[in-house]
Amino acid sequence: PSPSSLSISPPPFLSAPSPLLLPPGREQVTEPVTEPVESVDLLSEEEEQQPYPALAPVVFFCIKQTTRPRSWCLRTVSTWFEHVSMIVILLNCVTLGMYQPCEDVTCQAEWCLILQVFDDCIFAFFAVEMVIKMVALGIFGSKCYLGDTWNRLDFFIVMAGMMEYSLDGHNASLSAIRTVRVLRPLRAINRVPSMRILVTLLLDTLPMLGNVLLLCFFVFFIFGIVGVQLWAGLLRNRCFMGEDFRTLYNLSLSVYYQPEESEEDPFICSAIRENGMLRCHDVPPYSEGGAECSLPAPSLGGEGGARDGCVNWNQYYNVCRPGNVNPHKGAVNFDNIAYAWIAIFQVITLEGWVDIMYYVMDAHSFYNFIYFIFLIIVGSFFMINLCLVVIATQFAETKQRENALMREQRARYMSNDSTLASYSEPGSCYEEMLRYDNHLCSSPPIRPGGSHSSVKDT
Repeated sequence: PSPSSLSISPPPFLSAPSPLLLPPGREQVTEPVTEPVESVDLLSEEEEQQPYPALAPVVFFCIKQTTRPRSWCLRTVSTWFEHVSMIVILLNCVTLGMYQPCEDVTCQAEWCLILQVFDDCIFAFFAVEMVIKMVALGIFGSKCYLGDTWNRLDFFIVMAGMMEYSLDGHNASLSAIRTVRVLRPLRAINRVPSMRILVTLLLDTLPMLGNVLLLCFFVFFIFGIVGVQLWAGLLRNRCFMGEDFRTLYNLSLSVYYQPEESEEDPFICSAIRENGMLRCHDVPPYSEGGAECSLPAPSLGGEGGARDGCVNWNQYYNVCRPGNVNPHKGAVNFDNIAYAWIAIFQVITLEGWVDIMYYVMDAHSFYNFIYFIFLIIVGSFFMINLCLVVIATQFAETKQRENALMREQRARYMSNDSTLASYSEPGSCYEEMLRYDNHLCSSPPIRPGGSHSSVKDT
């Protein structure tokens, strides 16, 4: 029998359709397999790809990233502009330090005029920088100019400068506006990575330091209440003369004993009911011409009197009672919780705390030093070191995060520069051929449909 012509089916691992059994003399005709073209979508995505994907694609409703003015601004901001801005900020620090308003109020001297010219040029640079960044980044939005905190600070400084120039010559007080110039050196924080890490660290530690500060508040509140309960009004104690003694002898002495130095070092006495270290009988003797007096006051009848010496009037300051003035012009006292906190804060700074302790010991008791020792241990050593521990714990995390952010920005700017170069003018023929080959390799090939010819046995 004659062999029948059969179509040989392909192996099962191929994706071709299974052939059909045909009678002799018939060939299988298969239509070409077509697949949807995906290159058009890829081309459209490439066309829509932006040179700077992290930035706004369109600003001011019409300016794209590839538009000439904005592309120039983007290249300017991402290259050398920050270095020039840092130099201008340092120059502004020098000019602000050399300004002497007290010597030349009207600014008529040549040196003042030169500094004024420098200040005008620096302000013009800051204004141009702001405009360039607004064109490059846009104004409003999370990825735009005002979306960054430091850019908002720059915007505020430039607006204050514009207000100063606009009000100049209108008899307006510009002293409050000119103080905004002091904020110009803060612009350097965003330009120096190490400074930005430190500032970010301080801002990140504020929530964690809140719990520590709350603990400090309770501790100081307890110490303040103890101080008010024990020493309220005691630092006003002074040694007074008798009520009629000054009138009887027509004396021009002070109402209460006051050391010759000043009121900064007062003589604080202890009342009878207290166990302080100073009493009114401890007042030093009165002196005249450098010699101490030891005689008593003369009798009112004229008998006796001072014969070979002078009268020790200080011995009649023998009444210890509260006065009207606290030490250091009323700043140091425990009369209420607010003043107690001021005194406690001075103690934990370890500046002048010994004088406060001596005042309290003179007026109340020798054993009050225990209070100040505990306050210094808890406040100065424990609480301050606790804050440092919180800052040190947060520092490593913040530094790692900021370094990762800077590496990401650096890599993004490097990739953006290469991407933006693809939108520039065409290069040589060899460069264009390489670019076209790269495009063909990145696009998936279109598989053409083929016919499966039948194999006949002869």
